[in-house]
Amino acid sequence: MAEVSLETGRQIGVLLNRKGQVEYVMVGTAKSIEMPDFGRSRVSTDRFRGLRCVHTHLLGEKLTQDDLTDLALLRLDLMSIVQIDKLSGLPGLVYSAHLLPTNAESLETESQTLPYEFLEPRVPSQLDTNFSELISSLESEMTRIRLPRARESNRDRAILVGVTTSHIDDAEESMAELQELTESADVVVLDKIIQRRPKIDAKTVLGKGKLEELLIRSMRLGADLIVFDTELSPTQVRSLSEATDLKVIDRPQLILDIFAQRAQSREGKLQVELAQLKYLLPRLVQGQNSAFSRLAGGIGGRGPGETKLETDRRRVRDKINNLDKQVEGMRRQRQERRKNRSQKNLPVISLVGYTNAGKSTLLNTLTQSDVYAEKKMFATLDPTSRRLRLPYEQEVIINDTVGFIRDLPEALVAAFRATLEEISDSDLLIHVVDASNSRAINQVESVEKILIDLKLNEIPQIIVLNKADLSSETDIDTLTRQISLDKDSDVVAVSAIQAKTLKPLIESIGRGVSKDLSEFAVGTA
Repeated sequence: MAEVSLETGRQIGVLLNRKGQVEYVMVGTAKSIEMPDFGRSRVSTDRFRGLRCVHTHLLGEKLTQDDLTDLALLRLDLMSIVQIDKLSGLPGLVYSAHLLPTNAESLETESQTLPYEFLEPRVPSQLDTNFSELISSLESEMTRIRLPRARESNRDRAILVGVTTSHIDDAEESMAELQELTESADVVVLDKIIQRRPKIDAKTVLGKGKLEELLIRSMRLGADLIVFDTELSPTQVRSLSEATDLKVIDRPQLILDIFAQRAQSREGKLQVELAQLKYLLPRLVQGQNSAFSRLAGGIGGRGPGETKLETDRRRVRDKINNLDKQVEGMRRQRQERRKNRSQKNLPVISLVGYTNAGKSTLLNTLTQSDVYAEKKMFATLDPTSRRLRLPYEQEVIINDTVGFIRDLPEALVAAFRATLEEISDSDLLIHVVDASNSRAINQVESVEKILIDLKLNEIPQIIVLNKADLSSETDIDTLTRQISLDKDSDVVAVSAIQAKTLKPLIESIGRGVSKDLSEFAVGTA
């Protein structure tokens, strides 16, 4: 190898199996060498690939960062470089490195250590490392570390990735919410990575170095999933999927998956499926890998005269048209039900707000109901209506609605428009805010933006600062002043789990409903 490398002026390399047999021969340039494409062949988390790389270096360099990156990403048994003496053409020192077993639970410690260990450089005649024993002991240690984790949980394990061109504080807030979403989807969050860039990379989102760092990190921690805190374009999905065999999803797809888990009624399931297919359609590409496998289940086959990709797209469009018709039929049924309610002259109140603000819990306490409520994002997908009797013999219909969130996927808003129209006939909105959340003001702004987009912002509102028992009086007063500056609405602090705190809210509802009824009576006269 040294002789041929010197004669050609190129790096020469081989990949050897554990029997010492040559599996691949590689010819590079004077400065680098390219590894063969192993396709989508995945290596077990407690084993190496079974191949060690030995290649020459002509410029006197030691192991380079590219060498170490290949070692980590390909999970090679060993990476060795042989320096070439330019005068004699004989091999000089051999530098080698191998991966280290990683305990994925000690994140802070692991983030400050290198994923590989270097062997002492020696000339070839003095290499005395028992390679078989070394690899066997490393793989045994990897198995020992991984087994308890495998027994502990079968849940997916994710690394969250954020890329921003603005303030890092905004990115950290968004990442905190992404972590809540991910945990609500029953996924274990292993680590979070944020990169600030002057411009988002149109192909891979992250920069080349940061992407390599992410892939090495995911390998070390045993991640199954990479979640990006932004919407990925089809080109970005394809590029990232080519760089790793892990599943790559973005924020909108994560939200869609949560909705798919939560949907219980036929209508809810239809709306989620419609949103998923509308999201999938522009991302159907030739050679699509598993990045969208959750959404693409069951779609496939080849029609006469069509490529599989064309067939996939046609079937998705046909399915979307069919679902659109079904959702439209349900929308008309809802209109009829609303018309029947309006004939009874019962005022309609809708609970709106950010996801996990406590809307369902408030409905249960107000109406003594047992609507499903859980401390998870999007626990409520299917709207629920209950009657509420107010003081002075007033009776109203109160609706619980799906929670909102920042950057709600457009496909989801479109699919749930029939459900959200339930809010349009409301006489009063109760905007529930989680007062204990540090991002409460931002969440109020996000909800207001969605209400404006849906043209529902003209309906009178009562702002309810929920979870007041978890906040100090000073924080509640500050939040009340901040909201009152922007909105001409009653602001009431409550704790949805404590019925005794709801009296001011009920009185405010009574005043709001009475005002609407008197205006209605004047208009009718």
